Amino acid sequence: MTTAMTTYQPGLLGRRVFDDVFDSFFNDFPTYLRQSTQGYPVGDIYTDENGNTVLEFALAGFSKDDILIDVRPDKRSITVAANPDGDDPTGAGRRIARRGFKKTYVNYDNNLNLSDSSATFENGLLTITVPQRPELQPISINIK
Repeated sequence: MTTAMTTYQPGLLGRRVFDDVFDSFFNDFPTYLRQSTQGYPVGDIYTDENGNTVLEFALAGFSKDDILIDVRPDKRSITVAANPDGDDPTGAGRRIARRGFKKTYVNYDNNLNLSDSSATFENGLLTITVPQRPELQPISINIK
């Protein structure tokens, strides 16, 4: 009767852990890519010194003709979209720059005058300025 004896020598992390990490990364790469670019484009929303709400988007590689801004006062929403060169709006097969996107922002508080919105596009930065509704702006009363 012969008995073969094998010796187990675990690594620091263990081969199984190492293989699992790399297998999951390479097998699920489309999922990881989608998660890492889900917030595209990079944007910022803030209130300026005049009380206007400002939406800014970093859109390197786009021209102003690629960008569509759709304001719907009846739905209290602003949609910013880009579909460069008529490509798929999901951006499949494109890299970070110049892939399609569509983002909708809703004014739930109904405190903005969407009809008076304005936009500028300079050096890859899209800036949309939305003023407050006039009746919501603070007023100063003089005492007699």
